[in-house]
Amino acid sequence: MRTVLVTGSAGFIGYHLSALLLEEGFRVVGYDGMTDYYDVRLKQRRHQMLLQHPNFTCTEGLLEDFDKLHALAMAERPDVIVHLAAQAGVRYSLENPRAYVDANLVGAFNVMECARELQVDHLLMASTSSVYGANTEMPFHEGHKVDTPLTLYAATKKANEAMAHSYAHLWTLPTTMFRFFTVYGPWGRPDMALFKFTRGILEGTPIDIYNDGEMYRDFTYVADLVRGIRLLIDAAPVRPESPEDIAEGDNLSPVAPFRVVNIGNGEKVRLMDFVEAIEAECGRAAVRNYLPIQPGDVPATWADAALLKQLTGYAPQTPFREGVAQFVAWYRDYYGV
Repeated sequence: MRTVLVTGSAGFIGYHLSALLLEEGFRVVGYDGMTDYYDVRLKQRRHQMLLQHPNFTCTEGLLEDFDKLHALAMAERPDVIVHLAAQAGVRYSLENPRAYVDANLVGAFNVMECARELQVDHLLMASTSSVYGANTEMPFHEGHKVDTPLTLYAATKKANEAMAHSYAHLWTLPTTMFRFFTVYGPWGRPDMALFKFTRGILEGTPIDIYNDGEMYRDFTYVADLVRGIRLLIDAAPVRPESPEDIAEGDNLSPVAPFRVVNIGNGEKVRLMDFVEAIEAECGRAAVRNYLPIQPGDVPATWADAALLKQLTGYAPQTPFREGVAQFVAWYRDYYGV
C-alpha cells in the first residue's frame, strides 16, 4: 500500500483529495495547521470524516514548524508528498503579507527538505492561476511568462515554482507543480465567492460584485480537480536525455524532472452567469452591490488544460451550473437552511 503525505489535509482541496486517495486504496498521512483564517469548525469536521477511514492518520502542526513536520515525514516515510497547505486568498495578502512569507515560502522550503531527504517517488505542489498576473494572452498556457504577479500571494507561488525547480534539478527529485483555477464545490472555503454569494442570497444580505460584474473565471469543480491531481501522481516527470526528448506541448524542464500543469475546466465563464446559477438554485434573487475591481484582482482567468489531458487522458468537465447545484445542496444541508 502506497503512502501519501498530504499537507493541508483539513483544507477544502486537501480533504477532497485525501478522501479520493483513501477510496482508491492509498494510506494517507495528513498534516494541517488548523489556522483560524476561516472557521476552524469546518476543518475539524473534514478531519473527523477522514478519520472514519482506518488508513487515515493526521497530525496538527504548522508548515513553519520544521521539527514537527520532519519528525512526521521520517516516521511515516511517504512514497509521495502532495503539498497543498498554504496561506490562501488573494485579498488577504494585502492585509497580512507576513503570513504568506511564513507559510508559503518557509513552509514550502520545509516540505521540499523532507522530500529531498526521503527521496520520494514524486513531490506534487500546489500553485495558482494567479501567477499569470497581468498576462492578457488567453487561455493561459504553462509556457507563458509569469513575470508580473499582482499580489504577494501570487509572488510566493511563483517563488515556490522556482524553488521546486532548483530542488528537482539538484537532487533529481521528480516534481510537479499544478496551477489551480478558481476551485469550488461542497466543503468550500467561506472566503470564496460561491460561499459568500450563497450565504448572502439565502440570508437576503447584499453580495459584493467587483468590476461591475465584468469578471470571467475558469471555474473548476473540486472533484474534477482532485481527480486530476490523483492521475498526476502516476505521471512523475523524468529528466530528459536531451531537449529533443520533450514531447510537443509539454513544458518538462530540459535540466530537471520538473513540470508545471494547469488544472482547469478550459472554459471562461462570466461572473454574472455564475451568480444567476446560484440565484436559480437558491430560488431567490441576489441583492447586488456593484463595486470597482479590487487591487490585485484580474478581470479574467482561463486555462489551457491540454497538457493535463496529454499526460493523464483526463479533462475536467463538470458544467458550472451542475457544480453550483451540488454546492448549494451541501450548504443547505450543512447549515440547515
